[in-house]
Amino acid sequence: MVIKMYGLFRQLRAKSLPMRPESASGVWGFSMYSASMAAKMFSIILFVSLSTSGLTMSKNAVAQEPDAKHISNYVPNAKLVGKGMFSYYFWDVYTGELYAPEGEYANQPPFALKLTYQRDLEGKKIAQRSIDEMKKQGDLSADDSDKWLSLMNRIFPDVSEGDVITGIATKDGASVFYVNGEKADEIEDKVFTQRFFDIWLSDKTSEPKFRKKLLGSG
Repeated sequence: MVIKMYGLFRQLRAKSLPMRPESASGVWGFSMYSASMAAKMFSIILFVSLSTSGLTMSKNAVAQEPDAKHISNYVPNAKLVGKGMFSYYFWDVYTGELYAPEGEYANQPPFALKLTYQRDLEGKKIAQRSIDEMKKQGDLSADDSDKWLSLMNRIFPDVSEGDVITGIATKDGASVFYVNGEKADEIEDKVFTQRFFDIWLSDKTSEPKFRKKLLGSG
């Protein structure tokens, strides 16, 4: 953004300054004034641009701050285990962060997986992809598939860049979901919890490189 604004400033200045001065007190004097005004305009535009960027970052920080509190409520002494970017071909989809007590993942609850999306996705597609990945882990009954798909369609909204979905596996085996810091739902089903988080954390995952990043070894 700053580079673009600087380019605009140079264009304004170029238009205000003639190729050669015709008189020191005539056109040249007017050009120097115009250049000064262009510089002031650039300063104003730059200030507004930086202020807007700062405001956006503040909003994102506020939106993500509650997640850390919610994680700590379910995961004692929660610390980051590992993080990484999940990409599909040339597209970055989301960044993932795994939290566990003292940053040590023991392959059992409690733990939390935080996904920060980098692109727009439909909630229904997120739910369907989750079911498809669960099926890759092993047999999944039609009843469980239909029931879980219905639950996830209700939980997962359409997301845009910067949106955060946090899934927490509680010590009791339930799954708690937060969307941008707001609690979306809780599923008290140990089998669902196991199969859902196995999408990323099982050694049968379809994305072993991303799993290694989450576990802090990639």
